[in-house]
Amino acid sequence: MNYWPHIYLLVFIGILWILEKLFPRAMEKAEENLLVLVISAIMLVSFGQVIARYGFNTGWSAALEFNTVAFSWLILLGMSYGIKTGIHLGVDIVLNAVPHRVCKALSLFGAFATLMYGLILIDSAWLAMLGVDVKGGAIEYWAKMYKIGIGSEELRYPEFLQEAFGLQPRVHRWLVLVILPISLALLIYRSLQAFIDIWRDERPMLISGHEAKDLVDENLNVLKD
Repeated sequence: MNYWPHIYLLVFIGILWILEKLFPRAMEKAEENLLVLVISAIMLVSFGQVIARYGFNTGWSAALEFNTVAFSWLILLGMSYGIKTGIHLGVDIVLNAVPHRVCKALSLFGAFATLMYGLILIDSAWLAMLGVDVKGGAIEYWAKMYKIGIGSEELRYPEFLQEAFGLQPRVHRWLVLVILPISLALLIYRSLQAFIDIWRDERPMLISGHEAKDLVDENLNVLKD
């Protein structure tokens, strides 16, 4: 089995950890701007397609595939960002009803379960040591696409890139799918961070199920004015 993708992901997470320690505010902004950029790209392409289709009876043939890919990138990157910022909504009625120690234990279990979820999806081969008959994962699937080198359905490289680097016309599928192992590595990293923060009492839980209640309490007397 080839382990070079695992090594690259470990190096990526290590560099990310160092950068976040040195430049926490800049890295936070960079992550937010990346998500905003993806959302903006989806909106611009969708809006452009409407104008082109109904105004000029034309359009970009790869628009649907681009938006599908971009939306999947948004979701996959949003998983780890939601854990990092604590904005994932959840039902916290039980957590708020039990003593602090029980709440902490349940929150730790939630963070651990999310961590294990990411580990299984990114590479499930390690489960064979536990006697579970499984194989594959995001890394193996991406590595297979990289080895095969097939292209996407509609997305095309610009002609100047094709001529300059001798690329095939269609954008390589492994390039589109590289977000799978990266996003799952981020999910594992953020889940581990959340577990440590909950253990140290630096955050109460993994979810933000109380968000709606907080908004209601903050704006309770707005209408009275």
